[in-house]
Amino acid sequence: MKRGTQLIHNGYETDLAIGGVTGALGVPVYQTSTFDQGTSFIDVPGIVSEHREYDYARSGNPTRKALEDIIAALEGGAKGYAFGSGIAAVSSALGILAQGDHIVAAEDIYGGSWRILNTFYKRWGLEVTPVDTTDLDAVKKAIKPNTKALFLETPSNPLLKITDLAATIKIAKDAGLISIVDNTFMTPYLQRPIELGADIVVHSATKFLGGHSDVIFGLAVTRTKELGDQVYRMQNSFGAVPGPWDTWLVMRGIKTLKVRLEAQQAGAGIVAQWLKAHKNVSDVFYPGLPDHPGWEINAAQSSGAGAVLSFKTKTTEQATRFLGKVKYAVAAVSLGGVETIASYPVRMSHASIPEPERLRLGITDTLIRISVGLEDPEDLIEDFDEALK
Repeated sequence: MKRGTQLIHNGYETDLAIGGVTGALGVPVYQTSTFDQGTSFIDVPGIVSEHREYDYARSGNPTRKALEDIIAALEGGAKGYAFGSGIAAVSSALGILAQGDHIVAAEDIYGGSWRILNTFYKRWGLEVTPVDTTDLDAVKKAIKPNTKALFLETPSNPLLKITDLAATIKIAKDAGLISIVDNTFMTPYLQRPIELGADIVVHSATKFLGGHSDVIFGLAVTRTKELGDQVYRMQNSFGAVPGPWDTWLVMRGIKTLKVRLEAQQAGAGIVAQWLKAHKNVSDVFYPGLPDHPGWEINAAQSSGAGAVLSFKTKTTEQATRFLGKVKYAVAAVSLGGVETIASYPVRMSHASIPEPERLRLGITDTLIRISVGLEDPEDLIEDFDEALK
């Protein structure tokens, strides 16, 4: 089955998949906090104990289980888990580590992931070493006796750096580490890290999977049931779970992921090529451009370059003017919606990172991140050209 077909035909085409009787095209929304236990908890002579799968909605919900099974199938993993946000998924995956453990993390990652690693988990006793994961020697050198995990994000946020997943995951496996990959930008439609050896994949399903900027959601998939049991304990203990309506919205979004992402990716390629030639743009970061340093690796491990790009203007004034004047792009946080979103990382997604560290990474006041939507690329280019004058 091709990936686009699997987005729709994944075992949950009708309500029959979760015990329904109508054959309705879609999983019902089980809007409930608790479930009738019947005799499932009774151990009395003469009374037959009847097992029932669900007891309390924090621990499980039929609507949520359907999506969890769907994302596990799409990523090629054993178990899937849904969360109330992408950072809840990241935090829960990291939560399987112990105090005193060390993690090697990509230095160019989502600001929320950087923040949770360097605040909550740092206070909790988790050591973190940020490295340029495009440099395999740097990854090897960062591993210590107490290193337990490798956290990757490719393409990275916001500079679209490409990490060789197979090579870095092999380093992790040779050292006995768990590998965690944030696959938000690519989704399982374009990239499947578990097939390249990853142990855990996380998503902010708020982005491309949901696809309509109307839900906050996170997902995690584990390679094995054993790892899945550990993540489930975090999910159930933290309780950062989504409601069934939000779950249903993400399931609906996944059904149209193929057509949305292909159109957005095509638009991103056109816009990126145009930006490269603009007189007020100094740099363009998009792995779909042949001169991108990670182009060859990305082409080998993914089936596309995605729909997110970044560029730098020549002056800070040009960047802020662009954000103030652009009409067909919303100046906002987030990405992956049907509308084009222009983000200013230094004030938005990466504002929590200290300025010296941001500058070292290349996240400057001139950097703008664009998530290309479903608008006609010609309209976006005309709008961007006016805003960049």
